[in-house]
Amino acid sequence: MIELISDPQVWIAFLTLTVLELVLGIDNVIFISILVDKLPAERRDLARRIGLFIAMLMRVGLLFLLSWIVGMTAPMFTVLRQEISGRDLILIGGGLFLLWKSTKEIHQLIEGEAGEASATVRATFSAVILQIIIIDLVFSFDSIITAVGMVDEVGVMIAAVIASVILMMVFAGSIGRVVAAHPTIKMLALAFLVVIGVVLIADGFDHHVPKGYVYFAMAFSVVVELLNIRMRKRAVQPAELHERYTRDL
Repeated sequence: MIELISDPQVWIAFLTLTVLELVLGIDNVIFISILVDKLPAERRDLARRIGLFIAMLMRVGLLFLLSWIVGMTAPMFTVLRQEISGRDLILIGGGLFLLWKSTKEIHQLIEGEAGEASATVRATFSAVILQIIIIDLVFSFDSIITAVGMVDEVGVMIAAVIASVILMMVFAGSIGRVVAAHPTIKMLALAFLVVIGVVLIADGFDHHVPKGYVYFAMAFSVVVELLNIRMRKRAVQPAELHERYTRDL
C-alpha cells in the first residue's frame, strides 16, 4: 500500500483517471439535473445526491466484478453478421432509453402536458430515482470499461471513481440550477443526451464514435448560448431604464 502511495506513476494514473471519470460523468450529471427538475425544489438536492451516490456505488461494485465485466464482452449471439455481447445489449438498451426519455422531455418542454407549461409536469421521487438507477447502470458500465483499459490497480480505480463523484456532487447543484433556470440551456442538454443515446447505440453495434468530438461540440454550443444569454441581459437593461425614465416623465 505504501509503495503504491509513494509511486509517482500511480498518482499520475489516479489524476488522469479522475479527470476522465469527470468528463465521462458530465452526461450523467446533466441527465440527473433534468430528471430532478421535475421534483419540488426542496427535494431536488436530495435526489441529486442520492443519484450520484448510487452512481458511485455502481461503479465501485462493478470494479469488484472485473472478471464478470470481461465475460460480458464475449459474443452471445449474432444478428445480421454482427456479434452482440452482454455489454453491447446494455449499451443499446441504455441508448434507446436515453433517446426515449430525451425525446419525451423535449416534447414536454416545447408543448407541455395537456397544453400547459412543462414545468408543471411533476414526477414522484421514487420514479425519478428509478430512472436515475437505470441510466447510472449504463454510464457506470461504460465508465468502468474505460477505467479497466487505463489502470491495472483496482485500488487506484476505486479512489479515482470516489474522487470524481465527490467533485461531481460539489458542482452538480450549480449545473442543475443553470439548466433549470435557462430553457435554452436545457434544450441544448436534452439535444446532447439524444446524441449520447445515438453514440451508445452505435457503440453497441461496434461503431465507435470518439466522445471527445461530442463533448467539444456540446461545450462550444453551451459557451455560445451563455454569450447569447449575457447579450440578452445587457439588451434588456437599457430597455428597462428607458421605460422607467418614460414612466417618471
